[in-house]
Amino acid sequence: MSKTAVIILAGTDGHANLGRLVNGLETAKEFAENNDDEVELIFDGAGTQWIPELEDEESDYYELYQSVQDDAAVCDYCTGAFGVDDAVNDAGVVRLDDHDGHPSVRSLVDDGYEVITF
Repeated sequence: MSKTAVIILAGTDGHANLGRLVNGLETAKEFAENNDDEVELIFDGAGTQWIPELEDEESDYYELYQSVQDDAAVCDYCTGAFGVDDAVNDAGVVRLDDHDGHPSVRSLVDDGYEVITF
């Protein structure tokens, strides 16, 4: 059994960031498919910009995102900073604000999660 937190920090600009997103989603999916594993998928920083794109049924990565959506959360502060507040509200994605409006990475580590960033 493993406990893993996948954090998507890559924004929506550029092919390299798209690759980071897809690799992060695939990693989260791999852990989610194993019933003995625990996975947290967190969109933080510029990564919060992906939510409106991934919620779009026309997105090439909609189905991949749907496979891990139940494990997904976003940084509360960054949704506002990156202008995706309304999209996150519409999607109903859980917001994390444990540490000054941001997710607490320390809490994840303290809870035994291995943290992987993309």
